[in-house]
Amino acid sequence: MRGVKVRSRRQNALLAIATAVMLSGCELAHDPLEVKVIADLEFASYQAAGERRSLQLDLYQPIQKQPEGWPVIIYIFGGGWEENSRKTCPGELLSHYGYTIACVSYRYSTEAIFPAQIYDVKAAVRWLRANAATYHLNPDKFGAIGGSAGGHLSALLGTSAGVSELEGDLGNSNYSSAVQAVVDWFGPTDFSQVPLAFEGVPTAAEFETLKNRPWAHLTRVMNQLVGGPIADHPDLVAIANPITFVTPDDPPFWILHGVKDSVVPISQSEILVEALRAKGVPVEFHRDKNRGHSMKGEAQEDLDPEILTQTMTFFDRYLK
Repeated sequence: MRGVKVRSRRQNALLAIATAVMLSGCELAHDPLEVKVIADLEFASYQAAGERRSLQLDLYQPIQKQPEGWPVIIYIFGGGWEENSRKTCPGELLSHYGYTIACVSYRYSTEAIFPAQIYDVKAAVRWLRANAATYHLNPDKFGAIGGSAGGHLSALLGTSAGVSELEGDLGNSNYSSAVQAVVDWFGPTDFSQVPLAFEGVPTAAEFETLKNRPWAHLTRVMNQLVGGPIADHPDLVAIANPITFVTPDDPPFWILHGVKDSVVPISQSEILVEALRAKGVPVEFHRDKNRGHSMKGEAQEDLDPEILTQTMTFFDRYLK
């Protein structure tokens, strides 16, 4: 099913003005843009419990023409690989900066263990390239962004281009799943280096007695992602780690992590930054001493304007 929705010029103008105030220094289009939303586009399907299930994405795109096609930002939602959805994506806001935003779905870890999630994300990237002419996209200008679990998948997408064991078989195999820029907001990286809150896989009742331990939530969702205790699945832990695949030709990274993050240790981003720099990959690391595990500013409901400014400036540098 596909739905197209166009924002009114008045709605769009108000949003663009508010955004311009928030993000001074980041290039906006010359005039307020009308944004169309092309929803529920199926990019792949898979079989589960004897039935066909659909993987979908939503596109947020300026209506104005772009002769070379719009650069694309693939937004990957977070939520411990087990909750939230692409519908939480700030696609309209980001699209005002002259991008098509693709908000993609992937299988939850409650349905399928890793590497299903990166298979799905890569399938979305390949589908977007395969359909670039139809949707006026620039296939040479793709970026990825996500927070938390979405940050992990964005980082892995960035470092694992061409790694056959992570491509999956969900179609368009003759197209590349590479991206040209990555933004990772406080994503996990090497699960084996997380200080685990407990051993084994507790029942729901047992977890209630453990949930206040440091890194308890992360321990639980990592275990769920790989199908059991981290120590029992070293092969999956290794290929889930973006650091495993870092090479000098990886795309530039912009990484944010809060010192006060109590969900994902900041050390998870530090080791990724170290690995990227060791291979000569351009990387900017924003260590925020006042931030926890959140993209919200202190005085507003939406994305922190300072961080969003830096994020979009980074994308402008490498995708425009």
